[in-house]
Amino acid sequence: MNLAANKSRLAAVTKELALQWEQTKNFWRDQKSEEFEKKYLQELFLYSDKAIVMIEKLDEVLKKVRTDCE
Repeated sequence: MNLAANKSRLAAVTKELALQWEQTKNFWRDQKSEEFEKKYLQELFLYSDKAIVMIEKLDEVLKKVRTDCE
């Protein structure tokens, strides 16, 4: 299990989604786009950030377990 790689991948795809969304907002600027951002994307970005932090913590715990078991 390579948590560092998974964390990096999650961060990268989240960043790419944020960039794509910013570009999309240049063309889609109405009430529905605001609703979409509030309903889906803001929460997605928030939970993605939290998941990245938790993956880091889990990786630290697993590294400690490995060293303790050696």
